[in-house]
Amino acid sequence: MLAQSIRLGRILGIPIGVNYSWFVIFLLITYSLTTLFGQLHPTWTIAWRVGFGIATSVLLFGSVLLHELGHSVVALKYRIPVRSITLFVFGGIAQIGREPDRLTHELAIAIAGPIVSALLGALFYVVRWLTQGTLEGVASLSNWLGGINVALAVFNLVPGFSLDGGRVLRAIAWRMTDSYERATAIATGAGQFFAYAFILMGMAQTLAGNVLGGLWIAFIGWFLLTAAQASSVQLRLRYTLEGIAARDVMHHEWWRVRGDVTVTPLRDIMVTEGKLSWVAPDAPVATVLQRMNEADVSQIPVIENGALLGVVGRDRVLTLVDTRLALEA
Repeated sequence: MLAQSIRLGRILGIPIGVNYSWFVIFLLITYSLTTLFGQLHPTWTIAWRVGFGIATSVLLFGSVLLHELGHSVVALKYRIPVRSITLFVFGGIAQIGREPDRLTHELAIAIAGPIVSALLGALFYVVRWLTQGTLEGVASLSNWLGGINVALAVFNLVPGFSLDGGRVLRAIAWRMTDSYERATAIATGAGQFFAYAFILMGMAQTLAGNVLGGLWIAFIGWFLLTAAQASSVQLRLRYTLEGIAARDVMHHEWWRVRGDVTVTPLRDIMVTEGKLSWVAPDAPVATVLQRMNEADVSQIPVIENGALLGVVGRDRVLTLVDTRLALEA
């Protein structure tokens, strides 16, 4: 995600970025808020309306960032690495290094974001209460942000993958079925159900005359459907590649050069923050493939005790997947 983003810096060691799509929604929200503040405060100048519109938009995405940091802080507490946080057109996403291996960890990480949003909503409502009648601009700004943060908390609790509520559902299903794979399938199915519900709701709103709002709701449904389908594909990959480790598919041949030869790192070698990333020989191939997809690379080295054993290539893994799927068919 950060590859298509502008890097802002780090918080708690986590790279923070803004996807290019974010600027589109930032401008649309700022324009909408500028119009709203003009209706609520007709005596304001254009400069005041635009200024409060920009300030509210910045605070909105600051709230989204805090929501994702809520997930990230809990993940770090359980020693689960967080690769990045990226703000984009639909809000934000915290990319964790691996899935939780305990259902209690899954539940805590999932619920942390909505709790942060709910607390922010309450905080903004308190600010509105304190400033109403004295600082009307701040009161209007806080009222809108209070409502949107509460809405963000509620929306993310919809029990469909890959929303936070879907992860809560997966944790509950994991407890009931004692199977991570089956729980993921249940949460993914729920995600697809709610995605289609949003798409149909958006179409109904569009036909009723609310074209912009209806298209936005349908677009959110499409995004949820895409995410749920991607989770379904990933789950099938896990089944297909179960029991296969990096050592089973790695190439043992690679080029060696003299120590004094200067080379330029190639795009195909996975480099993160200037350090060569690698996998252990017993790493599950499904995890290796996921890391390659996240970093948009086609190869990753296999290292054990500081020694290079080989290289896992995307082509060999995908060939193995095709072969296994053909045998299953």
